[in-house]
Amino acid sequence: MADTAPQFSAVMTPPNAQPTPVNFQRFKAFAIAALFPLAILAIWHFATFGQYGLIPPPVDVAVALYDLTFGGIYDDAYSATLHTHAWASLGRVYGGFALGCLLALPLGLLIGRIPFFRQLLEPTFQVLRPIPVTAWLPLAMIIFGLGPNSAVFLVFLGAFYPVLINTIFGVRSVDHRLFEAASMLGCQGTAQFFKVVLPASLPSIFTGLRLGLGVAWMVIVIGEMTGVQTGLGALIMEARQLSRTEIILATMLVIGILGFVSDQIILHIGRRLLSWSPAHV
Repeated sequence: MADTAPQFSAVMTPPNAQPTPVNFQRFKAFAIAALFPLAILAIWHFATFGQYGLIPPPVDVAVALYDLTFGGIYDDAYSATLHTHAWASLGRVYGGFALGCLLALPLGLLIGRIPFFRQLLEPTFQVLRPIPVTAWLPLAMIIFGLGPNSAVFLVFLGAFYPVLINTIFGVRSVDHRLFEAASMLGCQGTAQFFKVVLPASLPSIFTGLRLGLGVAWMVIVIGEMTGVQTGLGALIMEARQLSRTEIILATMLVIGILGFVSDQIILHIGRRLLSWSPAHV
């Protein structure tokens, strides 16, 4: 009987079996993810090759992006100015996003958990939520004037509702059997909120954070197109007025990259905090 366990273990893990290297798995995932954008670049290149239309070829956009970042090619007003515009937009995006989270998270927890707050606040938010963020732009300009404050306000509105709705959904989706199990273990009252409600709703909350930050990057372009001197949206607006389509496309690419990196940061934090959950982001 003593030899049975080692023999069984040897059968379950053959000595010749070799685990797949982690670096190979990462390279494979990167290669698969690169297929679609490479196909788009190829189609774009052949569609614009030798043409002098409104859409520049990818090479021209790459040159414009390099000049925006480092300068030394065109030596115009846009050379080596990307870091200035990017930092301005980053501050407004994360500032408005942080304000939205500071308000949406506690409100979502209260509305999702306490029926009184749900009856008091949810109907109003459901009426205001379908109003497009762009419709708030004239009112924001009246209240905050021309400048970055209007852009931060629009980012705040854009990030607020995805975080709020997903927080409410996460709280209301907590399985009632968890409360029963917590009560049997002596966890009662307010302690259930911190030990049951909050941990169980975190997967949905992180989904809301990802959606809210994504909307924030979409809204910032609109907010920076009116009365703002610096920012990626302002850069797009100036390039449009000068018919610099290659700068517009290069700036759009930068916004996409910054938005992707921002999403990956939240995704990484969520995976660390929710490694225990089968529904982690």
